[in-house]
Amino acid sequence: MKKTKKEFIQFRCRVYEKKLLKKKAKKAGLSLSEFCLRSALDVKIVEILNEEQIEFYKTLIKYSNNFTAIGNMYRKRNPKLTEEVYALAKEIKGHLNNFKNDR
Repeated sequence: MKKTKKEFIQFRCRVYEKKLLKKKAKKAGLSLSEFCLRSALDVKIVEILNEEQIEFYKTLIKYSNNFTAIGNMYRKRNPKLTEEVYALAKEIKGHLNNFKNDR
């Protein structure tokens, strides 16, 4: 059984504050009231990724995979290069994980 919301709360703010709240709510894919409720209850609010951000994330994944493959190709011939390439791939993966954990 779904519980319905029955209580109504109002608060005052300036015009620009309301515009800012609406903008932040839209970025998070929430209504203004849901955004304010989550903010007040300290619930984590995550911005929805736009197409450009999604493409950037996918590109970083490709780079990480490509650097790992390059490291694998040169593993026996040039261990120092392999080590550096693996370190770069690991650094990219670290940034991707940080990004994922922030969400």
